[in-house]
Amino acid sequence: MNKPLRRIAIFCGILIMALLVRVNWVQFVQAEELQSDDRNRRVAVERYAHPRGDIIVEGKAVTGSTETEGSDFQYKRTYKDGEMWAPVTGRASQAFRTSLLEGVYDEFLTGTDDRLFFNRTIDMLTGKPMQGGDVVTTLDAEAQRAAFEGLGDKKGAVVALDPSTGAILALASTPSYDPSSFAGNSLEDQKQWVALNDDVDKPMLNRALRETYPPGSTFKVVTAAAALESGRYDVDQPSGIQDPFQLPQSTKTLSNFGSPPCDDATLKVALQYSCNATFAGISHDLGNEKMIEVAGKFGYNQEQFVPVRAAESVYPEDNDPQNALAGIGQASNRATPLQMAMVTAAIANDGKLMKPYLVERLEGPRSVVEQTEPEELSQALSAQNAAKLQDMMEHVVEEGTGTNGQIDGVTVGGKTGTAQRGVDNSESPYAWFISYAMTESGSPVAVAVVVEDSNAERGEISGGGLAAPIAKSVMQAVLGSGR
Repeated sequence: MNKPLRRIAIFCGILIMALLVRVNWVQFVQAEELQSDDRNRRVAVERYAHPRGDIIVEGKAVTGSTETEGSDFQYKRTYKDGEMWAPVTGRASQAFRTSLLEGVYDEFLTGTDDRLFFNRTIDMLTGKPMQGGDVVTTLDAEAQRAAFEGLGDKKGAVVALDPSTGAILALASTPSYDPSSFAGNSLEDQKQWVALNDDVDKPMLNRALRETYPPGSTFKVVTAAAALESGRYDVDQPSGIQDPFQLPQSTKTLSNFGSPPCDDATLKVALQYSCNATFAGISHDLGNEKMIEVAGKFGYNQEQFVPVRAAESVYPEDNDPQNALAGIGQASNRATPLQMAMVTAAIANDGKLMKPYLVERLEGPRSVVEQTEPEELSQALSAQNAAKLQDMMEHVVEEGTGTNGQIDGVTVGGKTGTAQRGVDNSESPYAWFISYAMTESGSPVAVAVVVEDSNAERGEISGGGLAAPIAKSVMQAVLGSGR
């Protein structure tokens, strides 16, 4: 063989070897990756070839599956009371993927989770179609309805917790959307998706978990906890803080409209009248580092996973005047409604903060695969000081700014908040109410409500006026269910 032909033969041999290496690489090394790639049409067809598992509330499915027409995707997702449950379920769309519980447990719901391998094997041997597992939530259906209907056409959110376990009983966000409207992959589904994303009111934003707000005066319960834990202040001891309070390094002063008895007020009186001077003064006295530490014990400055990710609430490192303002829930102090429900729950649970969770268990087609056990996150404050703070919050509801949260025959503690919004408070404020309710025979419930905006006149917007009635209805729903 002459030299040129030998070179061509060697080159062809190298090409054949490269082809063999590539074929084996694709078939054995990349096989799993290619099989699960979203761009693999066969994977998508198989994914929608059988009904999806369901998300369960109190034994009833709030999701379902229906057969489709004119598509090689045989089944698509359906939702019952989709707008009410969307902040919990999220979406499962043939065209726009998944979110929230539908996303976190996507493999389990579709049946491809490794924990369902035994079930898949049995189904294959018996000739049955693949079955997905069910996600059983901790939610209280009546509490969720009370939260959703209480918010109505307002922008806002509600979170209700069982303080003793951390179980989430209600999680509502408005305005909302119906995930069924774009569960398929038709042109109409695409139009609905685009319209929702273009909506300035952001109906697909989960305000309960993913939006942070200045908590306003509701944060004063955390500042009160810090004051009690420091040993420098007590419930009925005069604070020594003058009203108005001059912000450090500033010519500005803080006071309250209407001249309530805030000068040298005790903690109990200061919380009753929501005295800005007292709590700004306490925050300044304790210092930024101490306030960050106490806020952290309540869950601040860390993401929460319920198991859906919740945004981090922030008590910032800041200078003296900003720290004083953060102590009354303003400046750069930001909190999710979930966070403020956690604050309230810890106080109601004798200072013990439990990890919030939304899923009670995962059920495979033949057995329970995973069970959630309550988990303690921290001792946010001592049981003794928690009892003192409970007395103060109950006084707020009995004789202070939170009287709209009263429930006959039930012990209710609460705190209102009206948080400033916009440059120089130029926009309508946020209305907050945090509360807990307990009876001698039942477990307590803790609730946080924020109303982002409403049709009310600016002067009529208040935590006690707008948010407290919503919290009351949610508490009544939980207590009425006998949990």
